[in-house]
This record gives sequence, C-alpha cells and structure tokens, in this order.
Amino acid sequence: MTARITGNDYRSLTPPALGSWVPSLRVSVVVPAYGDQEKLDLALAGLAAQTYPAPLTEVVVVDNGSSPPLRLPALRPANTRLIVCSVPGRAHARNAGLSAATGDVIHWLDSDVVLDRRSVEAHMRWHHAAPYLVVTGYLRFTPAGLPAPEVVAAADDLAKLFEPAEPHAWLVDLVERTDGLTANPHRAFSLHVGGATSVNAALLAVAGPMDTDLILGQDTEMGYRLAQAGAVFVPEPLSRAFHLGPTMRMRDKAPIDRVSHAFVADRIPSYRWLRSHPARQWKVPYVEVVVEPGGCTYDEVRATVDAVLAGTLPDVAVTLAGPWDRVGAEGRAPLKNPDLDLVLIRGHYAHEPRVRFTDEISAAPPGSRTPSGPAWAVPYRLRLPAGWVPGEDTLARLLDLARDEGYGLVSVLLAEGDGAAAEPGGTGGDGAGSGRAVVAARLERAAAFARAAIVLGEGEDLDDAVDDTFGVIWVDGETYGFAPEARALTGRRGAYRARIEAEAEVARLTREAERLRDQVVKWRDEAGRWRKSTVELRREVGTLRKELAAARKVVQYGLLSSVKRAIIRRR
Repeated sequence: MTARITGNDYRSLTPPALGSWVPSLRVSVVVPAYGDQEKLDLALAGLAAQTYPAPLTEVVVVDNGSSPPLRLPALRPANTRLIVCSVPGRAHARNAGLSAATGDVIHWLDSDVVLDRRSVEAHMRWHHAAPYLVVTGYLRFTPAGLPAPEVVAAADDLAKLFEPAEPHAWLVDLVERTDGLTANPHRAFSLHVGGATSVNAALLAVAGPMDTDLILGQDTEMGYRLAQAGAVFVPEPLSRAFHLGPTMRMRDKAPIDRVSHAFVADRIPSYRWLRSHPARQWKVPYVEVVVEPGGCTYDEVRATVDAVLAGTLPDVAVTLAGPWDRVGAEGRAPLKNPDLDLVLIRGHYAHEPRVRFTDEISAAPPGSRTPSGPAWAVPYRLRLPAGWVPGEDTLARLLDLARDEGYGLVSVLLAEGDGAAAEPGGTGGDGAGSGRAVVAARLERAAAFARAAIVLGEGEDLDDAVDDTFGVIWVDGETYGFAPEARALTGRRGAYRARIEAEAEVARLTREAERLRDQVVKWRDEAGRWRKSTVELRREVGTLRKELAAARKVVQYGLLSSVKRAIIRRR
C-alpha cells in the first residue's frame, strides 16, 4: 500500500538511517551546463564520491551550446553521458536531459554545485518511502578558491574545503517559519530549486517538463505544477552541497523578482498578491466552475453562469459541459428546434473569453493535458448544478474555507429530500450515506485529488482517499449564499454607483462626526464654566451662612439684654 501523507506533513514517514539500508531505485542526475569547465569538473568529482550505489546512478550532462564545447573529465561517475542541447536556455537544457534520463528519480544539479558524498543517498531514502516526493538539499554559497577534483573526491567533509560559506537564506527562512513546510503547505512548492532537488520521475511525467516560455522563475513554476500533481515537498538537512560562488539572485534580487513576477503571475494562481487587478484574466485561473446544462433551460444556465462571472472573485473561468457536438446551424424553424436551449446557451457565451465549451462532462484525470497545459493546473474546481445561483461573495467564501482549513473537498448541500431531484439542476443521489436524494455542489482541490489518485487503494472511493489525505467537509448552501433562482446582478456600473454612494455616506458620516465632536467640545467648555460657577456659588453660600450665624448671635444677644432690662425695671 502506498504511504499516505496528510497535507505536506512528511513527518509521518520514517526514512532509513544513512548507510543502514539497501536501495533499489535508479537515479538520473541531470546537469545542465554552459561553459565553466573547471566548476563542472568539481561537480562531477563530487558525484563520483557518492555513497549511493554507482550501478543505480546515471549522470546526464547537457552542454547548452558552450564554446569551446564541454568535455567529460577523467574523474566522473562510471555511468556518465554528455549530450548537446543547442537551443539556449537552462529550461531547454533541463528538458533535453530529462528526455535522455532513464532513472526512477530525477535529481536536478547545477554544474557549479558540489554535493556532499552522502547527499544523493539522503535524497533517495525518502523516494523509497513514497513515490510522490520532491526533496531539496541545503545549499551553501562559498567564495573559496577552487580545489583540484581529486581533493574534492577524497574529502570526507566538504566544509573543510569550502567554509566559511553563506546559507541559502530565503530557503532556510521559509523552512523555519513554516515548521519544516508543514505549517503552511500552500507555499511548500517554493522549495523546488534546481540547484539540488530530486523528483520522482513518474510525478515529473504528470507535471510536465520545464516551461521554456519563461525567462526566469522556471523552478518555482515547475514546483507549482508538481504540487498540483500531488507532490509532497521535503527539506533534507542531511543533504548538503556547496554552490561555487554567489547565485545571480543573490547579486540582483530586485530586478530578478521584477522579471520573474511578470511571467509567473500568469501561471501560479497561488501567488494572490501578484493578481491584485480587479478584472483582468490570467492564463491559469484560480478556480474553474463546471456547469452541466443537461436538463436545464437557457434561463437557468444563464442565471448560474452570470452570477459566477459577476461575483467578487474575478479570477474565475466557467466550463459548460454538454453535448455541443449535436448543436448545428439553425434551420427554417428555430423555435421548434429540440436543442433550442443549447443553441441559446452557446450563442450567448460564444464570445465570452471566460467561458469554454466541452463535451467532456467528467473531470480530466491527473496527467491529461489541454492545449494550455495540464487540465489540473487550475488549483480549484467547483462543480455546480445549473440553475443554482451563487451569491456575490459565495465563491470567495468557499475558497477561503477550503484554503484556510486545507480541505481537499468542500461539498455544498443545496437541496435534500424527496423533491430534491426536481430542484433546478437536481439529479438526485445519496448524500453522506443518508439514503435521501440530495443536490450538491463540490469544490475540489486539484492537488488533493491528484494525491488521492496516487495513493488510491483497490476498490476505494476517490473521495475517501481525499478525506484521508486532505480532509472533506459538508456545508449548507443557503448559509453560503446559494439560491435556486436568479437575482438582480449588481454589475460593474451598479457596483461603481454603490461604491460612490457608500463613499458619499462615509463622507457625510465623517462630517457629522466632526460636528458632534465640535459639539462635545462646546459642551465640555460649557460644563467647565458651570463647574466654575458652582464653585463660586458654594463660596457665596458659605459666606452667607457665616453672616447668618453672626446675625443670629446678635439677635439672640439683643433679645437677652432686653429681657434683663425688663426684669430689673419690675423690681
């Protein structure tokens, strides 16, 4: 049974200790090279000293048009070949080497990288544990002078030759802040760097070769496609290597990022910060919504598709799956055409670039390809019955749920019960083992289904394998804004007006708040004056009380004297 890994948590695997196991898989080390014969000699000397069995190792050196041509030195692995790729560019050279490779595992290696003698073995013990891994070693960048190839081959510890050296800082930072790539699996594919990374050959065959249309960023883009094909990415600290000198990225990071981002934005939907434009389309959309018009009217299909296209997530494409091959040209009586609704649907969206028509109703299996690339390059696919209308923010909320919680499948309950099959787009079925007919939408993560297909057991349901590796959840459709009827669309003009009105209301409330703040200040001043008056009044009252007390004493004394005088007169 194929080992199952949840998300990118490769820690569930226990690879054997170095030197304590018997390998069986063959590895092809592909080394694209352009000039710099002296560094290539050192890279091959490092490969000649590897602890991984020589009969299971082949090396394919690709001369990418060097002048003078490169040659194979005397000190090299026994099974080493030199081929020529005259088309300039590392991607072309890598693809040429990949085509010539015959191993079970492909190990990319730059021609200016020298591997520690245990490095290949450290990689391969992981590939024996599971067939869908991408393993990257730890590179250090050395300014040291170049030793002789014989010295490299004889060295038990390359650090003695090449230290002090700088680490691959961004890679180390990525691994450390994601707990070894297990805490944030959405960025794990960034680990795929060409300097010292190994990939299962079957997984590469599914993902496809390097993208030769890219100027820079080919490694990252291939890493994304490998992730979509179900890969798990493993950082291997026991695989150490030294890069002879700094990389181009270390010298010119800002201009390299500028060039790379201009191209990878079209191909890597996961880089959301590169897709900040509110309306434009991309080569690989973030989500594909598959709608099957069968059994539904033009009006129902239009309500669903229009709502999807008008949502808050513009990075979306719609696939209408149906029998479009039977929709022919209109005859003399179009209103009597039994396929009139299909004719209207196709005609209505014929020139909408975000909508495509396909006769394939089922999902394309992992490995199948379309003219624009692998069918599963789109990270998410929502299967939505026609006639069910998502709210403006429905799709974005479902994607947030799937991404934040790492689910491989989010099933949305739209209707349930005996009448479910009669609902728009409803075909009925058993939901969650209840035995009751349900209508449901499904948000599928392509990487999860690709992984599930790799580990699927005989007779096992694919959804169960997805649940085992990524997780499955059911949610209520009404809670997420689905409705069985069309709604008035806000539209861009309406959204603009709503925004202007909202901004005007904010301005009005801001002015009112300022007015109230001024009034509060006024009341505070008035209260201060009243407090001052109160103090003065208290003082005056105190004075009056004293005067009154004195007057009382005078009155009492005068009255007493009068009484005394009256008594004396009587005597």
